[in-house]
This record gives sequence, C-alpha cells and structure tokens, in this order.
Amino acid sequence: MLRRKGAQALIGTAALTLSMTVAPTAHSAVLATTLYYDDSQAAEFKSAVAAGAQAWNSSVSNVRIQKAPAGRRAEIVIIADNGWPRAQLGPVRPGGRVTIWYGRQAVSDGYNTTRIASHEMGHSLGLPDRKPGPCSSLMSGSTGGVSCNNVLPNASERAGVDRNYAGTQAPVPFSGAVLVDAP
Repeated sequence: MLRRKGAQALIGTAALTLSMTVAPTAHSAVLATTLYYDDSQAAEFKSAVAAGAQAWNSSVSNVRIQKAPAGRRAEIVIIADNGWPRAQLGPVRPGGRVTIWYGRQAVSDGYNTTRIASHEMGHSLGLPDRKPGPCSSLMSGSTGGVSCNNVLPNASERAGVDRNYAGTQAPVPFSGAVLVDAP
C-alpha cells in the first residue's frame, strides 16, 4: 500500500513537472508563419522583390516572406508586366496563392521599385490601399508621390499584418480581390 501511494505521488509529480515544462508560457516565442514567393517571372524586378520582402521581414514578427526554393510551391507569385502594379488582396495563408503583377508603368513614371514591391506584398498580407495618403504610409501607394522612397510599413500597417498572422485569433478571411495601384 505504501509503495502504491509513493508511486502515485511520484507519477503525479512527474506529470506536473512535464506539464510545467511543455505548457506554453506568456514568454514563449510565437512561431512566425512563413510564406514563400516565386520571382521566376519577375524579370528585371527580382532584386526589388527581394528588398520588398526584406522590408516586411525587418518590420513584423508574425510572418516571414522568403524566396521559394526550387520545387516548392509559392504562396506569392510575382509576374512582371507592362501595366500598373496590382495584387490580390490577402492575407494569403500557407498553401494558398496570390499573384502580384509588378507593372512597368509605375517604374516608367519614376516610382521607387522597392516601394512598389513592398506595397504590393502588403496587399498579399491583407492590407488595403490607404489613398490618399502620405509617403510615410506604405499603403498610400502612388499617392505618396514619385519622389517617395519609403519602403517600410508604418506602425499601423505593421500592427495590421501582425494581427492578420497572430496565431491566437480567428483567421482573417482571404479576399482575393485584385487591387490596381494606378494614381
């Protein structure tokens, strides 16, 4: 009888120790969602696309945008074309897919190539346009002006994307609507 009670106490202590070790705490790191992009059709804009992804990666915590390795299906597909930049409105989730059309018309008009990429990725992450808007708002797009070189999201935009990819909330519905960023 004494052995049984001793064994039960030992098992109870082990279970408590295990639950305290495995259970998440308020200080546990949240794993970021990783989204992959395919720039194989981005033509001359590949470096701008990489810089746009880096702008988001340096600004938010809950999502990472990485170039898709060979053979991996990407969630974000970038296609260079001659129109205005446009993108499907996300937020895209792993396994989903959105398209960004990197339009040469904005580049011809003098808009910053990295800002275009970062802005369009913002749409993929679930942010709508904020027009008209100042240069300090990445999602103001073309209304920031041709001289605007800001490629980073502002505090509100960062918070919106982190909310869209927070693991503790219900997922934001995927829109898929195409947003055209002509002035």
